[in-house]
Amino acid sequence: MSVFGIFLIVVVILAFWVMLKYNSLVALRNQVENGWRQIDVQLKRRHDLIPNLVATVKGYMEFEQDTLQKVIAARNAAAGAQGVADAAKKEGELSGALSRLFALAENYPTLKANENVKQLQEELSSTENKIGFARQFYNDIATKFNIAQQVFPASIIAGMFGFQPRELFEVTEPGERNVPAVDLSLRK
Repeated sequence: MSVFGIFLIVVVILAFWVMLKYNSLVALRNQVENGWRQIDVQLKRRHDLIPNLVATVKGYMEFEQDTLQKVIAARNAAAGAQGVADAAKKEGELSGALSRLFALAENYPTLKANENVKQLQEELSSTENKIGFARQFYNDIATKFNIAQQVFPASIIAGMFGFQPRELFEVTEPGERNVPAVDLSLRK
């Protein structure tokens, strides 16, 4: 076998390897995008439920209009979030506003007994759990994607084709790490 033949085999093997690495990076990038879309779907559901909750409790909580306005403002800010870091920050603020609303609802016995409020709170609680799982999945796959880009020699392929690391959801505010003490059971 000639030197040219050996060189040609090495080039074909190298080209095949580059193709495999590129395809694996594309697959991971698409999984990260899918993970973000799953979060986005749950956030949309959450954002859609909040106006219904506010409208339902508005008549009962005449003296708490400031709290209701803060919930709506936080919801609108969260709905307009751009990117992972901005979404994490604004969704954290929305969670805080909702926690305050639920805590205030404890002071209204007729509101606690309202079936619509109970159902909306259960749906929001369920959605919060789904958001948490979706964020965990996103962070797992984004971490895998980031690692795949940073290890040698795949980092060369990632650099050649312009792959960029993805942001992760993380708690940046120390106060967000505290678990709010809210009783959503609405039992007396």
